[in-house]
Amino acid sequence: MKHYSAEFLGTFWLVLGGCGSAVLAAAFPGVGIGLHGVSLAFGLTVLTMAYAIGHISGCHLNPAVSIGLWAGGRFPASKLLPYIVAQVIGAIAAAGVLYVIASGAAGFDVSKGFASNGYGDHSPGGYSLLAALVTEVVMTMFFLIVILGATDKRAPAGFAPLPIGLALTLIHLISIPVTNTSVNPARSTGVALFAGDWAIGQLWLFWVAPIVGALLGALAYRFIASEDK
Repeated sequence: MKHYSAEFLGTFWLVLGGCGSAVLAAAFPGVGIGLHGVSLAFGLTVLTMAYAIGHISGCHLNPAVSIGLWAGGRFPASKLLPYIVAQVIGAIAAAGVLYVIASGAAGFDVSKGFASNGYGDHSPGGYSLLAALVTEVVMTMFFLIVILGATDKRAPAGFAPLPIGLALTLIHLISIPVTNTSVNPARSTGVALFAGDWAIGQLWLFWVAPIVGALLGALAYRFIASEDK
């Protein structure tokens, strides 16, 4: 239960910090942090939690990451479902707290998106379903390659949170205009349940694409990292 509780708290922090920066601070008059600030916020949530709970649960915070680590031979199948459940519940709880905070301001309108992920008319840049699919698969694939590489026993010990957090920042800098960046089904689910309507209708993509990308990333890393016999 300590592992699952750590994943709950870690995913809560990721959604509150990342999505909270997008909802509360991205367009704040005069000092809005914009795309760059939101990207950094997501990276910082993972970096800080990796140091806080990495030694407890591994700090997955993401169903796609858990599945990718399983496919990469780093995580037991028996813990996969409980980890995913804890992550999704943590994301929903954080979205609920964020909703309470955001609704305290006059003019708040959850139907504007609430940091939800989308494609087509609901893509920040108007990108198509195909573009969103490719983006989420490729971004998650490389995220898993970075995670597996940074946590490899041959990598320098103690530094893994830095490249992983920076990789997530880079992923957001690239893909916020396309899908508002998911690469994390739990993160997408939490805010979509409050936004409702189209966000729930398009949520399937932000489960399928990150999981496919994570599996591809695990396969790619196992191939390039395998030691010659």
